[in-house]
Amino acid sequence: MIAQTYVARESFKDVFPWFLHLKEKGLDPEYATMDGERSIIRALKLTWRSIKLQRCLYHIEHEGMRWLRTYPKTEAGRELRKTIRTLSSINTIKERNNFITIYRSWLSKYKNFVLSLPRSTVAFKDLQRTIVLINNALPDMFRYLKDKHIHKTTNALESFHSRLKTDYQRHRGLTRTHKINYLYWYCYFKNNKNSNTF
Repeated sequence: MIAQTYVARESFKDVFPWFLHLKEKGLDPEYATMDGERSIIRALKLTWRSIKLQRCLYHIEHEGMRWLRTYPKTEAGRELRKTIRTLSSINTIKERNNFITIYRSWLSKYKNFVLSLPRSTVAFKDLQRTIVLINNALPDMFRYLKDKHIHKTTNALESFHSRLKTDYQRHRGLTRTHKINYLYWYCYFKNNKNSNTF
C-alpha cells in the first residue's frame, strides 16, 4: 500500500499532520526504515510513540563516504572509509558485532588525533561529521537482523520514486494542481492490483 502527500520539501510542519491523518485512518507501524532527517524522526515519534526506527544503511554508507571523500587526507579517514564501505553488506549478528568492534577500535585509536586537528581544516570537519553520523545512527542501524520484515535500506522506495520521477518528467509544464493530481492518480493505480494502466 502506497500513501502519499504533496509537499514542497520534507519538514515537520508538512509531514506531521499527514502522519496524524494516517494514524487516524488506522496506520500503526512498529518500524520505519528511513534516512536521518531529524524533522521526520521527530514527527514519527510524536505520532507513534512506540515506533522503532531502522536507519537506511545505504544512506549512512553513502553520506559517510561522501564526507570522507574518494581520497581521504588522513590515515584515519582512509581506515574509517574502508569500514563504512562494509555497512550495506552486513547480514548477520556476527558481521554486525565485527563492524561495531572495528568502529570502536577506530574511535579509541584516532579520537585524540581528530580532536587535535584544527577545527577549520577539511580533515577535521570530514571526520567529525562522519563520527557524529555513525554515533547517532548506531542504535537504529541493525534492527533488521532480528526481524526479516524490516528493510535495511530504503532502496525499494527509492526505486519507486525513481520510476515515478521518470514518468512524471514526461509531462512537462504541469500546473501545481495537475502535479498533485498526477501524484495521487499515479499512486492510486499503483495501489490497484487489477490495474494495468502503468
